[in-house]
Amino acid sequence: MAFRYLRSRKAEGFVSVIAGFSFLGIMLGVATLIIVMSVMNGFRAELIGRILGLNGHITMYDTMGHFKNYAEIQQKMMTIEGVERAIPMVERQSLLSVGGLSTGVLVRGLSTEDFKSKPTLAESLVAGDLADFYNDTVIIGSEIAKRYRLQIGDQVQLLSPQGKSSPFGSLPRKGTFTVAAVFDVEMYEYNNGFVFMPIDMAQRFYQMPQAVNVMELFVNDPNISSEVVEAAKQVLPSTFHVSDWKATNGSFFNALQVERNVMFLILTLIIIVAAFNIISSMIMLVKDKGRDIAILRTMGATRRSILKVFILTGAFIGFVGTAVGAALGIAFALNIEAIRRWLEGLTGTELFSAEIYFLSKLPALIEWNEVIVVVAMAMGISLLATLYPAWRAARLDPVEALRYE
Repeated sequence: MAFRYLRSRKAEGFVSVIAGFSFLGIMLGVATLIIVMSVMNGFRAELIGRILGLNGHITMYDTMGHFKNYAEIQQKMMTIEGVERAIPMVERQSLLSVGGLSTGVLVRGLSTEDFKSKPTLAESLVAGDLADFYNDTVIIGSEIAKRYRLQIGDQVQLLSPQGKSSPFGSLPRKGTFTVAAVFDVEMYEYNNGFVFMPIDMAQRFYQMPQAVNVMELFVNDPNISSEVVEAAKQVLPSTFHVSDWKATNGSFFNALQVERNVMFLILTLIIIVAAFNIISSMIMLVKDKGRDIAILRTMGATRRSILKVFILTGAFIGFVGTAVGAALGIAFALNIEAIRRWLEGLTGTELFSAEIYFLSKLPALIEWNEVIVVVAMAMGISLLATLYPAWRAARLDPVEALRYE
């Protein structure tokens, strides 16, 4: 009987139209919520993975300047529980110049072995070979190579703000370097602003003989970085500053989390609005079926039976809409990059700019626990929406209903 009430007849066409819109509302609400949450999860996972893969979990430097005993400090750090690698580096801001055009970059000097120890970097080379990474060579990002049309073997100039003394005052240090390789870590910020140099060359160029100014630590579990920071502070001189990835990028990841929570609340409203459509369609159905209800009651149907019929009628709209919406949302999230490229080709516009969103591909990560929560919430709201109309149908007085027919 409940399913029969869902089928449209000419006299009840308007009720069925509202029920159809309720179904579409639930379906689109669930699908949109799953898609948006998956994209937000993908953004967070990709950014955390790439930022930590490039920058390390813990960073330390001497506030007094560079330090020469970095081999000794490296050995001390490796004795701390949870530390997997300690990488000494020379890190300086510089100006990269090609053919009269310049851009600011962050130069990092590190050994070939340390470069290889970062999988995010080692696996990102799109041109050139690490075997050529020695002496006066550099590895540049793909955006820099694209902007200045640089190929392997081309030369670039780097200007260091740490100048050298001359009769005319302090002059910036200038050096010419050969492009040994090009990397692409699929993050615009790094591809556009990072340059890697052999550590011995960086020490000479930035006037740090046998010294470094930064050391990065990688731990086996990023969640224990705070404990490792405290342990490192115990064995380092008081002039050292130590911070983990949570402190360095905390505000950024907190902003992502807040945005994710707000989007969840906003998109939940779509499902709630669709639930109100279920209520209105069910109330109209009860009004339209008043005579049928009265006849059923006089034939012996209990209020409980009438309640079940109308709860099942409304719940069917919500449950089927939720199931279809979940399937649609999951399918969309799994193929979102292909869909994005198809839409860009169709419209001729750029929907996902790497310069704005930092990533070159649109990420999506489906958290199945969240999908279960969304489905359960949508079904729960749909079920609650049927209670009042079903209660009204069950409370209908047969005598009053038949009197005015």
